Amino acid sequence: MKPFLRILFFLLISTNLFSQSLAESKVTFLDSCWTESSAENYKYIRIVEDYYTDKKLYVYKEYYKSKVLKSIGTTLDRDVIRKEGQFISYYENGNKQSNVNFVKTKKSGKEFNWYENGNIKSEIEYFENKKGDTEYKINNFWNPQKKQTIADGNGDYSDTEEHSEESGRIKNGFPDGIWKGKNLKMKSTFTENYENGKLISGVTIDSLNVEHPYTVKNQPPSPKKGINSFYSYVGKSMYIPNEARNKVYGKIYLTFIVDKEGNLVEPKIIKGLGYGLDENAISLIKGAKKWIPGTIRGVPVQVLYSLPITIAKNGY
Repeated sequence: MKPFLRILFFLLISTNLFSQSLAESKVTFLDSCWTESSAENYKYIRIVEDYYTDKKLYVYKEYYKSKVLKSIGTTLDRDVIRKEGQFISYYENGNKQSNVNFVKTKKSGKEFNWYENGNIKSEIEYFENKKGDTEYKINNFWNPQKKQTIADGNGDYSDTEEHSEESGRIKNGFPDGIWKGKNLKMKSTFTENYENGKLISGVTIDSLNVEHPYTVKNQPPSPKKGINSFYSYVGKSMYIPNEARNKVYGKIYLTFIVDKEGNLVEPKIIKGLGYGLDENAISLIKGAKKWIPGTIRGVPVQVLYSLPITIAKNGY
């Protein structure tokens, strides 16, 4: 859809949806997996304000297809969302869902969550451990009946989301002892054992009754020879056409999916540089070797991965 038709489309669906001119913003249609879609087939809408102005932070807003505000926050990058500062999300009925702060794209400090009916749900606190990784502890939790089951980091946790259930004991803010739960979408169950807040072991039983043991709850996908080896492959494989050498530079933003078998599929340019560079970036992703797939509680899952490729004045 051409830019002026896209703007006209939004003016037609709502005359007061946005507070500033769309001509100064970037409009992106997103599907249920939060990947770019079309104006005819989308689930969410993202608006990056002042997109065509160079700034340190950009305000962005996301809307449900019903045009109700879903979230608002700020990003360090106008092309790829890198959260910085306060981020607020909302249910489609307009009630607040969560409120949390980001520092260098990581959650930091206290996060507050609410149920869809507006009742308070939880207070979670994020912090950086000695290794520099982000951890969190549950300070307070209320069940749907408004009963506080965790106070000052101690008590019983039991929560049901749209596609999952889990329950267990919280001690000093962290899971303790045996935890159990279900993934309703995958029709699987899991049992985990914690000691002093650390996961000792877990096992998922999938819909075929196959066991998947694990010691890490969520494992992102990774190249088999390490990320530095993959970057080296990108640098060697990124062909720079003669007409672009020392003339075109900047960043190509692309995404691809690491599927359950570790294949890199569905590469897509989010923002390109032209001159054949975008097509070459797509080709090198298609030609890449398999990765180790990402897992959730031991079960392989497909994961959307973002990759910026920098084209310097003297090449990659």
